[in-house]
Amino acid sequence: MKKTFTKLLVAVLILTVAGASACKNRGESRKQKEINAVELEALEQKIEENVYPLPTSAEVIKKLTDMDLGYILGATNPPANARNYVESYNRSVNLGVYGADLSYATLYNMQQDVIDYLTAIRTLALEQNLSKIYDESLYDRIKANFDNRDTLVTILTDAFDRTYSYMVEAGQANLALLMVGGAWVEGMYLTMSVSESGAHLSGFESALLDQKKSFEEFEGLAAPHNSDPLVSRILTSMQPIRDVYTKLGTSLTMEDIENLKKAVNSVRSDLIK
Repeated sequence: MKKTFTKLLVAVLILTVAGASACKNRGESRKQKEINAVELEALEQKIEENVYPLPTSAEVIKKLTDMDLGYILGATNPPANARNYVESYNRSVNLGVYGADLSYATLYNMQQDVIDYLTAIRTLALEQNLSKIYDESLYDRIKANFDNRDTLVTILTDAFDRTYSYMVEAGQANLALLMVGGAWVEGMYLTMSVSESGAHLSGFESALLDQKKSFEEFEGLAAPHNSDPLVSRILTSMQPIRDVYTKLGTSLTMEDIENLKKAVNSVRSDLIK
């Protein structure tokens, strides 16, 4: 979904620039064409860097709703905990955690929880001037589309994209990665929370294996920043999950699922404390 959107946007920009160049100068030199190609490549790279790099928590949670797996009261990180996160590490990680919890509440039509998680996110986002992304207009859009999950995923994905892009452009790529990592862990935690009732359902195993791919993508994105102490910290904290994933094949046993659940629960407890 992300890569498709990015390629479409790049294609439109290429056509726009190419069309403008053709109108401006039909006799453009080879050298100028080479310069334009370099500029377009740089533009494509910039777009890629600013788009939320993994499937968002909204896309992950929608798989649970599609399987008709019920909402688990008390599974999410309590909104009141937002007051406890004062360090940049905890604030950024739990910005992602609460983003996943917001997706969970939204896609299960838990309206009061949606309000509470938007408030929690605004508490964490205020320091980074991100609160305007999660203002009343976002709640109004969510409220107006509670009966359309696909539209809700689009609304939430747009908010996550804007958050990630803003942080990267502000020179906070390390904090953006923490947010992505926190969202991944919470999305996986919520998925694993229904493992007892969902393990037998068609699509559940596939959902877990898809998350393995996302985990590997996250590690690939974080690797160039592992000298940053904050990024190194979250990578280290995820070691229990890494240990389980390295032993998995292309299918999962109930023992695999239980081991993964224990690892995810352990990492998640460390992130939200």
